[in-house]
Amino acid sequence: MPDGPPAASIERFRDWRFGLFVHWGLYALPARHEWVKNREQLTDEDYQPYFDHFEPDLFDPRKWARAAREAGMRYAVLTTKHHEGFCLWDSAVSDYTVAHTAWGAGKDLVKQFVEACREEGLGVGFYHSLIDWHHPEFPIDLMHPQRDDEEAIAKAAGRDVQVYADYLHAQTRELLTNYGPIDLMWFDFSYPGRNYPDGRDGHGKGRDDWRSVELMAMVRELQPDILINDRLDIPGDFVTPEQYQPDGPMQRDGVPVLWEACQTLNGSWGYDRDNLDWKSPELLVKMLVDSVSKDGNLLLNVGPTGRGEFDPRALATLAAIGEWTRLHERSFRGARPSEYTAPADCRYTQNGNRLYLHFFSWPMGHVHLPGLAGKVKYAQLLNDASEIKRIVHEPAQQAQNTTMGGTASDVLTLDLPTQKPDTLVPVIELFLN
Repeated sequence: MPDGPPAASIERFRDWRFGLFVHWGLYALPARHEWVKNREQLTDEDYQPYFDHFEPDLFDPRKWARAAREAGMRYAVLTTKHHEGFCLWDSAVSDYTVAHTAWGAGKDLVKQFVEACREEGLGVGFYHSLIDWHHPEFPIDLMHPQRDDEEAIAKAAGRDVQVYADYLHAQTRELLTNYGPIDLMWFDFSYPGRNYPDGRDGHGKGRDDWRSVELMAMVRELQPDILINDRLDIPGDFVTPEQYQPDGPMQRDGVPVLWEACQTLNGSWGYDRDNLDWKSPELLVKMLVDSVSKDGNLLLNVGPTGRGEFDPRALATLAAIGEWTRLHERSFRGARPSEYTAPADCRYTQNGNRLYLHFFSWPMGHVHLPGLAGKVKYAQLLNDASEIKRIVHEPAQQAQNTTMGGTASDVLTLDLPTQKPDTLVPVIELFLN
C-alpha cells in the first residue's frame, strides 16, 4: 500500500473544518435527484435530451466560490463526473463531456471552478464517480438503470470492467495532471458482494474492479500532498459518514481517524426543484459544531440549477450560516475537541487556551461546568464580547428558596442572561489559566 499523505496536509484539512460540496451535471435539468437515471430506469436514449439541452448560461463559479467563502467554508469539492458519466471537462478519452454539448463547445468547467476557488483562497477537491452508467464497457449490475431490462443485460454480456477501469484511471490522471495542486480526491463508491434482495448475484464492484491499489498509487505519485477518501474499497486518508452525524470521534479498529461528514441541504445532492425538506440554518450550524467537537469536518452540499446558479434557498441558507461564522469563526476554525465534558445539549471545542462552549439549547439562568473550577480567568459571549460572570459556590452551601445549593468542588457556574443571544448557536469563550 502506498505511503500516506504528509502531516501538513492532514492538519490543514483539520484546520479548514468546513467545506462546500457541489453536485452538478445533466441531472440538474430533470431536477428530480441526481440518481434520476437510476430511479426511473432511463436508457441512454431517454437521457439524451438532457445532454442536448445542457445550457448553463448563468454559470459563474466565482459566485459559487464567493458564497462558500462568505459562509465560512475554506475548501470546495466539485463532481467532475457523477454516476451518469457526464464529464465537466474536455476529457481526451470521452465525447460525453460538456465540451461536446452545443452550449459548451470547447469549454472546461473544471478549470473555471479551480481558478475561482483559488481566487477566493479555497482548497480544491475533486469528486469522481467510480461508477459510469453511460460507458459502453461498464457492466450492468444491481445499481445500473437497466438492471431489470433482460434484453439490455443480454446485449451487455461481453462488457469488460477492466476496459472501463483503464478509462477510469485515464480520466483520474487527466484531473490530477491538468489543474495544478489538488488537495482532495473524493472517489464514490464501492459495493463489493452486494446482491439483489432475492439473493441473485448483483455483480457488486470493489477494489479488484477499479484496481484500487494501482489507482491510489497513481494519485499519490501525481499529487503527493493530496488526501484520498475511503470509498475505493481500501483504507483511505479520511472516512466519509454520509447523511448522518457520528456519536463520537470516528475510529478504525479502535484507532482515531480523520473524518468528514458529508451532508445535504434538503436530502438531495443534485438540484431537486420540488424537494421542500430543507434543513434550517440553525440545524446546519449545529451539525458543523457537532462535527468539530468530535474532531471532524463538515462538507455541505449545494446542487446548482440547470442554468448554473445556486438556488435562492441555498444562497439564503449559506448567508445565514455566514453571519454566524463571521462572529464565531474562532470557535471552530482550527479548533480541536476538548478533554473537558460539556454539559447536556452543549458542545465544546478548544483552540489553545481558549475553550468554546456552544449551546444547542439556552439554559435558564445558569450553566454548570464540571472540571473547570479555578481554571477560567475570563468568560465572554463570543458574538459581542460581553462578559459572563462566574459564580463561586461553597460546596457545603445548602439550597434555600432563592439561594442556589453548593456544587461539586470542581464545578464552575456561569451566570447567563435570561434572553438567548440573537444568534443561531450562542457560544461562550472561556480563557483558561
